[in-house]
Amino acid sequence: MTIRVVSDSASDLLELPEIDYRTVPLKIMFGGHEYVDEIGTDVEGMVLALQEHNGPSTTSCPNVQEWLDAFEGADEVFAVTISGNLSGSFASAEIAKADYCKAHPEAKVHLFDSRATGPFMRLIIEKLRDGIVAGLSFEEIKAGTIEYQKSLRILYALESLNNLANNGRVNQHVAKIASVLNIRSIGHASDEGTVELLHNCRGEKRTLRTLVKEMVERGCVGGTVHIDHCLNLKAALGLKAEIEKQIAGTAVQIHPCTALCSYYADKGGLIIGYEVESA
Repeated sequence: MTIRVVSDSASDLLELPEIDYRTVPLKIMFGGHEYVDEIGTDVEGMVLALQEHNGPSTTSCPNVQEWLDAFEGADEVFAVTISGNLSGSFASAEIAKADYCKAHPEAKVHLFDSRATGPFMRLIIEKLRDGIVAGLSFEEIKAGTIEYQKSLRILYALESLNNLANNGRVNQHVAKIASVLNIRSIGHASDEGTVELLHNCRGEKRTLRTLVKEMVERGCVGGTVHIDHCLNLKAALGLKAEIEKQIAGTAVQIHPCTALCSYYADKGGLIIGYEVESA
């Protein structure tokens, strides 16, 4: 019996050696180059090139065949995607699920639309991993993870909204104002899985304090916290220290964004996934 977890690369988690785990890549295109979100991609080079690029840039999601290839050979599959309202990845995975189950009638496949990205997805994947390692059944893992997802939240702190705006994720006018005024934007994922802006902050210290305040107000009283950063380890470490000072019982981990999340978070951006006390 082969149990596999498959995620698109928006999870910022390209390897997970404890279980049978695979990723399918999103891609970023600009200036005649394609950056595939996979191990070995020069993420820093991509981000710096983007800052010098004045033309259009686009992203593309994994296609149906890429999902099918990742499912192939597994008896039970859990797949986790970036928000279906931000990307076509979930839609591709749905078609792949139908095709795979038709070709393999005994297989079981469940899709999780994270309605978020990055560290939020990582928390879902780690919950799936824990269930697999514990020897739980497919249905037990599925039910437990569906319930667990209700207790997860995500926050963003972005120094630039340009790539989000250029791809229709936030308002162009808002992005231009933030750029002119050198404002850091704090946002979260709406219930529909879209980017919703909450605060504008000046300065790193105020931004970090506001992030922790939001976490507390939204029900974080401890538990696992993942901070993903785009070329901004200093701020990530500062946020980790602030969280540990203000919220007892937190286990904070820091990870670099891979290519897709780096594209949208842009240089300096932080993405925080965390648990709350209740749904």
